[in-house]
Amino acid sequence: MKSLVVYYSKSGNTRLVGNEIAKELNAEYEELVDLKKRSGVVGFITAATDSIGRKLTTIEPIQKKPADYQMIVVGTPSWGNNMASAVRTFLTENNLTDKKVHFFCTAGADAGKSFEEMEKLISGNTQHNKMTVISSEIKSGKYKEKVKEFVGQIKG
Repeated sequence: MKSLVVYYSKSGNTRLVGNEIAKELNAEYEELVDLKKRSGVVGFITAATDSIGRKLTTIEPIQKKPADYQMIVVGTPSWGNNMASAVRTFLTENNLTDKKVHFFCTAGADAGKSFEEMEKLISGNTQHNKMTVISSEIKSGKYKEKVKEFVGQIKG
């Protein structure tokens, strides 16, 4: 099954997990690029405020076409207990109906409302597994075990 892993990463944690999923799944991947400045203290506050406010952002055009894939794995960091605006934009701009869609989230403690919000944006699609990787699992390397288990579930 042709698969694509799509994610947004500001700090690099979501990229690390997303690339590991792509490797284990033998999938292609695409990193979303938010064109809004998100660096520094002001960028951090703006990112959280936009996320909590469920705002869209402008992202760089993606190179891969989701329509060409049967399975899409979407990843986001948890900002203010919500998904990143770049992921909200991706899910809003792309019709993933009739795709097998799965989600992962990187977070300090938990995914908050990220998965709930992501599921709402792909209405009509009912098959999805979810995985949260917390910061301590990334630091310890335990995220790799979680990724293998997650990939086993979505290949199932």
